[in-house]
Amino acid sequence: MSELSDTQNERDDRKIAIDRVGVKALRFPLMVKDKSGDEQHTVATVALAVDLPHHFKGTHMSRFVEVLNAHGNSLSVRDMAGLPAALLERLEAKRAHVEFEFPYFISKPAPVTGQAGMMDYQIKFDIDAEKNGTTVFIVTVMVPVATLCPCSKAISSYGAHNQRGVVTYSVRFKKPIWIEDLISRVEQSASCELYSLLKRPDEKAVTERAYDNPVFVEDLVRNIALASNEDPAVLWYRVEAENFESIHNHNAYAVIENDLSG
Repeated sequence: MSELSDTQNERDDRKIAIDRVGVKALRFPLMVKDKSGDEQHTVATVALAVDLPHHFKGTHMSRFVEVLNAHGNSLSVRDMAGLPAALLERLEAKRAHVEFEFPYFISKPAPVTGQAGMMDYQIKFDIDAEKNGTTVFIVTVMVPVATLCPCSKAISSYGAHNQRGVVTYSVRFKKPIWIEDLISRVEQSASCELYSLLKRPDEKAVTERAYDNPVFVEDLVRNIALASNEDPAVLWYRVEAENFESIHNHNAYAVIENDLSG
């Protein structure tokens, strides 16, 4: 059999390097250890990429999948953290990027009856690595919350409007931090956290808790930022909140980003 041509290795004369090239939307089993010490098995949507020098026509897409599958039929977080280095070596690149996004489940008891229900949260791990050894690992939690409008409460005779929102909270850290702790930080900063199962006594408690703790979207991001500033493990964070307004034809939005590493 004659040797097959390697088109990707052909020279490109346009002299334009590519920042990231690779594969996206791969689904792969992932094992995450939770704060209680148990192992949670989930499925991640994966993106893998490297840089491409200007003189190469293309990269070898199959090698990304080979690196991902080299650990067997499931990845741990430790395995995942080692993927960028493997990509750098396998594809002879200077920079590599790995992204895993997956659902994460926490059993939450209702506030009065104690009946437990499973809450799901979207989690994302982003890892950037360079050939010189520099690695940046960012954890993002996407947390649904409830907020009650302080202005509505102040001016209304019969109650106040409230809404669900979502907080996207990203953290770079100097020592490992639990997903559960990041989620808790967000939920404690809102008017009230959400539950999957509520009986009537629980619903009463949740409604009254939100009414007693009104927050604007600005308050929400500031509360999370304050807690992040006081956490010695946090090197950098970005907190973004979006409220799905119940009486307006728009969403309310706020974001804070802060680098604490300097």
